Amino acid sequence: MTKFATFALALGLSASTALAGGYVAPVVEVEPVVVDEKPASTNAGLVVPALLLLGVIAAVASDDDDS
Repeated sequence: MTKFATFALALGLSASTALAGGYVAPVVEVEPVVVDEKPASTNAGLVVPALLLLGVIAAVASDDDDS
């Protein structure tokens, strides 16, 4: 019985020192996400009508009706 008690005591002490550090969660480093954005461009759907409107305004403003 003494050998068993000594063995159990040694086993208990070695087990407690093996777990003395506690659990440490692994660190997972995440790479940043790179978003590929399109470069900003002018909207041709608005530029062409704006230029036409300016042309009409210029034509009306320069109308010489001196008769």
